[in-house]
Amino acid sequence: MNSFSDLIQTVLIYALPVLFAITLHEAAHGYAARYFGDNTAAMMGRISLNPTRHIDPMGTIVMPLLLYFATSGAFLFGYAKPVPVNFSHLRNPKRDMIWVALAGPAANFAQAMLWALVLVLLAGTGIHERFFLEMARAGVLVNLVMWAFNLFPLPPLDGGRILVGLLPWKQAQWLARLEPWGFFIVMGLVVAGVVGSVWLRPLMAIGYGVIETLVVGPASALFR
Repeated sequence: MNSFSDLIQTVLIYALPVLFAITLHEAAHGYAARYFGDNTAAMMGRISLNPTRHIDPMGTIVMPLLLYFATSGAFLFGYAKPVPVNFSHLRNPKRDMIWVALAGPAANFAQAMLWALVLVLLAGTGIHERFFLEMARAGVLVNLVMWAFNLFPLPPLDGGRILVGLLPWKQAQWLARLEPWGFFIVMGLVVAGVVGSVWLRPLMAIGYGVIETLVVGPASALFR
């Protein structure tokens, strides 16, 4: 009974941050694509702040819940429906794909900073309600995880597309050919612990450091 109530509490704490995180991540890709010349997402109604346009029933709901129960909350993974982008429609495909891919993780990092600001403001104004404090902490964590994970340099993740855009043509084409198998390669590296130890933890430590310097420190100083 306690485990079930803990699950409900965890879902309620994380629901809003996760919905915002995936919605703004995918919408940012769509907005960037349209800005650089591709209207595919706009024509399909995917440039939207409506979460239901981006939720994948299996990837956003079923898989995270199954993993939560299977690993007792030790490992969680999920995904949203990717916003469709036709890179050949971009005005400068190789260059512009970098900005389109970067838009999603950038949206997550911006949200992590906003949630950190909310956390400081709650504590600074004397609001110590655990639910809201935990939600703000979850908002920082979820968005930093999405920011760091999506920057992993292997397609179809955003970091892989950024790297394809940065590499010379020959090397870029070689890396792009990995995309059909990229998801399975990344999942294998996640299960093996490589992504967590070599990529996620170091990058998230940098992210927390930046947020501490730019947001938490200055905002906390206002309440001293």
